[in-house]
Amino acid sequence: MAKKSPRKATRKMKNTPASMGKAAKGAKSGRDLLDDSNAHPGLPERDEDKRPIPDNPFLVPNNNRIYSNLKKRKIALDMLERYTGSHPSQFRKQIILTNFNYYLERFAKLCGDARTRGSAMGVVHSKSADVSIVDFSIGSPNAAIIIELISVIDPTAVLLLGMCGGLHRSLKKGDFILPTAAIRDEGASHHFMPSRVPALPTFKIQKFVSDIIVERGLDYRTGVVHTTDYRFWEFDQKFKAQLYEERALAIEMETATLFVAGFASKVPIGALLLVSDLPLKRNGIKTKRSANSVFKNFTDLHLEIGIKSMSEIAERGEHIRHYRW
Repeated sequence: MAKKSPRKATRKMKNTPASMGKAAKGAKSGRDLLDDSNAHPGLPERDEDKRPIPDNPFLVPNNNRIYSNLKKRKIALDMLERYTGSHPSQFRKQIILTNFNYYLERFAKLCGDARTRGSAMGVVHSKSADVSIVDFSIGSPNAAIIIELISVIDPTAVLLLGMCGGLHRSLKKGDFILPTAAIRDEGASHHFMPSRVPALPTFKIQKFVSDIIVERGLDYRTGVVHTTDYRFWEFDQKFKAQLYEERALAIEMETATLFVAGFASKVPIGALLLVSDLPLKRNGIKTKRSANSVFKNFTDLHLEIGIKSMSEIAERGEHIRHYRW
């Protein structure tokens, strides 16, 4: 009987942290990426850039984020000034976002110091309130853009003062909603986080806003809102049936994008929504006349709550984000 030739022993390489570290020796770590900041001395330093980064072989830096991509950050700084007409140094660390030029006008009269207009957006800054307000226009793509742009100034807190259509039968025009979450029925947020990641606000910002509302003796609702990029959905019976099944409290076009893009970009963000119309009720769809009525009756109160909330965050100097990742 012929003898079998001895089989050559093969050595398997275990996927240990040490071996993975050797395999990835040529790749740049998160620490290396931040060390490259010396190549761009003109860029402002973020607070997070000063903190030590743990040596973790399992941590793969996302080089598509502004906080880890210096080239993208440099372009974003230029774009922020071009889009808003304001140099990044003019922005306060507390920022209010809005969709309406009328909010800029009222903010300017209430506490504004300097007003600018760039190629796409308007801004008013207030030194006395330590707040800046940006009108980024309407829709999910614009919401994603403004979050990435303002991330370069490392804001302490951002608050959306938006409007929404009330879906629950108990709601009426002028009611306030503090969203606890948002349904991601739009396209932009999926470029920042997988679909399985929920769209959630920064809790501490929502708490500040809640306290201010209660101190004024006012009421508000909490619940899930539906964010969509589908306009004229009011005439789509299938879509409306879906809204009933979801039990969403309200519907609008930016909140989910802002929450997800903010989370991905390390921007603490909350939202206070004003019910501006009741689209599921008869004659409840917003018109020019009804919109003007909402602006006249509720804008100043909406703004005052937002300004007070952001100013108190600035005064207390509290840390809004509870953890690093």
